[in-house]
Order: sequence, then structure tokens, then C-alpha cells
Amino acid sequence: MHDGGKLNWKIRLAERGDVRGIAAILRELGWFTVIDSEAPEQTETRIHEHLRQCLTDDSHTVLVAEAAGGSILGYTAVHWLPYLMLPGSDGYVSELFVTDSARGGGVGTSLLEAVKTVAMRRGCYRLMLVNRKTRESYRRGFYHKLGWEERAEFANFVLHLPVEKT
Repeated sequence: MHDGGKLNWKIRLAERGDVRGIAAILRELGWFTVIDSEAPEQTETRIHEHLRQCLTDDSHTVLVAEAAGGSILGYTAVHWLPYLMLPGSDGYVSELFVTDSARGGGVGTSLLEAVKTVAMRRGCYRLMLVNRKTRESYRRGFYHKLGWEERAEFANFVLHLPVEKT
């Protein structure tokens, strides 16, 4: 159990029962147009399906920070990517979010330390993530303070694909 001053938490693997807590964190942020424009039930349904996929496959790890009372304070999702050109796999941290009330108390750091432990156990070569330069975590140097290096020589590209309605 970690002691973050006022909060106590433990880091553990996510379970299907964590969907509502994860959805609450994402809705609280207000950063995602898709989530902000849908009903909470839709968010939970999508997260349930994505979490189900992650839990059935060893190429993903989802961890949560659970408060002593059972609420979810934060979570992270990591995807393990084997590269043929590297001596080991990369761990891609695609999501790391903490509730507003727990931010700054060590929850995010604890989640990243847990990811690092899993990555080293898996024999990974490195961990990577993307952080928007407009985010508070970037401006205050959160990742840099934890030893992460910004790779200035790379550009991050995305290609948006049409979403099929089912």
C-alpha cells in the first residue's frame, strides 16, 4: 500500500469491475470530444469492450491505483510491442490518467514505477509514451523528473480512419 500523505492506494491489475471508475476518470478530465458527447453508459460499454480485449491478451497490461476504500484513483494502459530491429520489446504507455483529487500525490508516479517493473520482468528494451505539450504534466516536467527523455528528433504522426457504425 502506498501512502501519498492523505491517500493510501495499491497498484494492481485492472479487472472488469473497474470500468465505472476508469470511465469516471476520463469523463472528469473533459479532454475527449467523443466521451464528452456521449452518455456515461456508452463510455462504460466501450471501456468494458476495450478492457475485455486487453485482459484476454498478454500484449497489453492495464493497471489501476485503487484507494483503500475501493475507488479508482488512476490507471495506465501499456501495450507491449516487439520490434525486429531492437534487442527487446518496447512498452508503449498509451494512457496514464489520475483523478483530479489525487493528482500531485504520487499516484501517477506509482503507476509508472509499476509499469517499469513489469517491463523489466518482460525483458523490454525501453518504455515510450506521448504527452501533449499543452498538458499540465508536460509543462511541469512530470515525465522528465522521472527520468524520461523527450525525443526531439522524431515527429509523431497520426492518420485518422473512418469509424464504421455497427
